[in-house]
Amino acid sequence: MSASLANVARGDSDLPEVTSLEGAARTWLALDTASQDAAVLTPERAVPLDSGMVVELKGQAIRSLAEQLPDLP
Repeated sequence: MSASLANVARGDSDLPEVTSLEGAARTWLALDTASQDAAVLTPERAVPLDSGMVVELKGQAIRSLAEQLPDLP
């Protein structure tokens, strides 16, 4: 599933990055706290999380998705 990660500075640009849902969550994990807090992750369709079906995650709410990712080999 694809997702966009917005409100994250990339060089001198602030364009949303469109990637896989897993890629967006892993990118978010690598950000500093201020950038994590500003980020908005929007999957192409709703995803199930503890709070129910979610269509957009903001800031530290993205952590709940990132914590469900499998560990990298």
